[in-house]
Amino acid sequence: MSQTLTQIAQELIATNKKVQLIYAFNGTGKTRLSREFKELIAPKNIDDPSSAESEPSRNKILYYNAYTEDLFYWDNDLDADADPKLKIQPNTFTGWLIKLLQELGEDGNIVTNFQRYTSSKATPTFNQEYERKTKDQNNNETDVTIPAFSEVTFHVAKNTPPSAPETLDEITEDNITDVQGQYEKIKISKGEESNFIWSVIYTLLEQVILTLNEPDFTNRITNKFDNLEYVFIDDPVSSLDDTHLIELAIDLVKLIKISTYTEGNGLKFIITTHNPLFYNVLYNEFK
Repeated sequence: MSQTLTQIAQELIATNKKVQLIYAFNGTGKTRLSREFKELIAPKNIDDPSSAESEPSRNKILYYNAYTEDLFYWDNDLDADADPKLKIQPNTFTGWLIKLLQELGEDGNIVTNFQRYTSSKATPTFNQEYERKTKDQNNNETDVTIPAFSEVTFHVAKNTPPSAPETLDEITEDNITDVQGQYEKIKISKGEESNFIWSVIYTLLEQVILTLNEPDFTNRITNKFDNLEYVFIDDPVSSLDDTHLIELAIDLVKLIKISTYTEGNGLKFIITTHNPLFYNVLYNEFK
């Protein structure tokens, strides 16, 4: 008799291995499994279903799935068609994530990971805090503060004159107005968008592992990961060619391998995928 998602999630927990790989076709419930697993690891307050969790689930589990991608959405600037930007949906997780990325200065690593896995010529730029004019419900003009790291714009080079920065990496929010004639803002493809979001989570994961590998709690760069138990990754591949797909898989395995794990103690990883190539590379690299 087939198992329920709850039973599968319970079995994953009981197995108590550092890494567990699952291959399954699309539509068979991989994303729902990640949610079911998360509810078992960090259940909501059953005494008051309308309340927030007794503690944030991110303290015990970090996960990447379709819901993670839903936290990012486009403002297409339909009026002027000149300023498309990828916005980050405000909630407790993204607020925590944005603050953490700012504190650790990880934006440069996100750019590097994004460009490596997509070979994209677009450079992501996180915004600094700024004021924007808008209309209230009474149609009166008012100023709204846009928090730092809540928007991402993507720039590509035009016909660059000699005075322009030598590399796209030199573009920052501070000097972007100086190069508006040399670079243009674009809306990246859906595949690039998915891989940018994965790059954000992968960069976070790099920092998590490096931090937890420090055995002395007092020497850790942050204590926000001290109680973390699981990382659940559901299909981190979208519109990648085979070369970049293999590269991503190998990098992920290398990262997980350096994560400290001794006699059942340490971070545990669950990876699900519908892609046979991605699964096979992971399986062979972990052997």
